[in-house]
Amino acid sequence: MHTTLKQEPRKFFMSLRDISFWIRSAQTDAHFEKLRGQHGSRKAFDLLYANKQDPFGSTRRYWRYQNLKYERLISFLPDRRYGNALDIGCGLGPFTRHLAPHADRVLGVDISEEAIQGARALSAGQPNLVFERRDVLSIGEMDRQFDLIALLDVLYYLSPLSADVLQAVALQIEALLAPGGVLLLANHFFFGFDSASQQTRRIHDEFCEHTSLCSSAEYRRPFFLASVFEHCPPSVAAT
Repeated sequence: MHTTLKQEPRKFFMSLRDISFWIRSAQTDAHFEKLRGQHGSRKAFDLLYANKQDPFGSTRRYWRYQNLKYERLISFLPDRRYGNALDIGCGLGPFTRHLAPHADRVLGVDISEEAIQGARALSAGQPNLVFERRDVLSIGEMDRQFDLIALLDVLYYLSPLSADVLQAVALQIEALLAPGGVLLLANHFFFGFDSASQQTRRIHDEFCEHTSLCSSAEYRRPFFLASVFEHCPPSVAAT
């Protein structure tokens, strides 16, 4: 299936200060793993957001990397207006707000109630944005479908990240996509050398191999991998 993609912004991707962003991210991940071992995933994320206003540095303009990453991800989407969009694992809602001009309604969901409260506060005045607490493992319990789903840097936080868990999540997300709907999947990727990048390749391959979604584009950029899938009619998916 062929799609027309927006032209990617031509900007230098990082500045020297972004080195501190990677250091911060590594420290946050290490702290999260410690908290998860003590309290479980949901409580660990709540404690992260309660103890640090923006633990992943996703909303700060100080770092060039994250905002440019969001701009590039938007440019990868098929150039059309979306009715209902879903941002899974939205955190404080930075990408949810990037989606706002491109959709009639955007729902951001996250496992952390602390993050959801922060996202609502930061998104005040944007009436087409709504935030709810939900767990990606049971995301299929939602009784609606979406024209666009964004799943960014979420799945490698699942534990255990087994083939069965990945397949179950992928099938739930497929069921949430309306016919003709688009899934944007993006995760950390450092050219496939490190273990996290290898997990990313496995995650993206799971959606290719165990759903009927059509892969329309894949982008490798410093330092992420993005895949665009479309919910094709059965006759197209079968070819």
